[in-house]
Amino acid sequence: MSKKTIVVVGAGRGLGNSIAERFAREGFRVVLIARRQNALDEYVKEFAAKGYEAIGRAADVTDTAALTKIFAEIGTVDVLAYNAANMQGGRLTELTAEDIVAHYKVDVAGALHCVREVLPKQLEQKSGALLFTGGLFGVYPNANFEYACMSMDKAALRALAQMLNAELKDKGIFAGIVQVMGVMGTPEYFPATDLANAFWELYVKQDSFERIFV
Repeated sequence: MSKKTIVVVGAGRGLGNSIAERFAREGFRVVLIARRQNALDEYVKEFAAKGYEAIGRAADVTDTAALTKIFAEIGTVDVLAYNAANMQGGRLTELTAEDIVAHYKVDVAGALHCVREVLPKQLEQKSGALLFTGGLFGVYPNANFEYACMSMDKAALRALAQMLNAELKDKGIFAGIVQVMGVMGTPEYFPATDLANAFWELYVKQDSFERIFV
């Protein structure tokens, strides 16, 4: 029996790689996508040292042609985890329309393009999952005025996940989002491993389109 494959878009030492490792522990083959190949090569070595099968493919999520080529090479993707985001701040009154579009291409349009790349084969096999990283600002847009684009885009990503969930659930495809309701990155406060467990739980239970991680 062949291994299932998870593709993590937005790999990195943090949540992206933690999600990948959580699924690798369950026997998944891992494909990591990020912008820098040299970093990906290091991640792959780290996964191999732990006995996990992983490959790394470099692409910017705004480069749809590059993403299409990578997904064609991967083949069937059982789980897509979209973790890419433009983290640059800025108040709404300081942003231009061009700024907003640039953020949206990474945070939302890139996610939809990846979905469109993996969905045909998932529909063919009548199974698969589409998982997204949400956040506090998408639920509470006024939590921090300095991250206006993040607020708008995470709200849009939440809507995307919810609509995909409703449209695809009767076709064997699950779509869901984990809302990270705070700061991540320290052992005491929102450890990446705990968040990765939330992604795994969402994938296994599929009882709601959303997990609120507080």
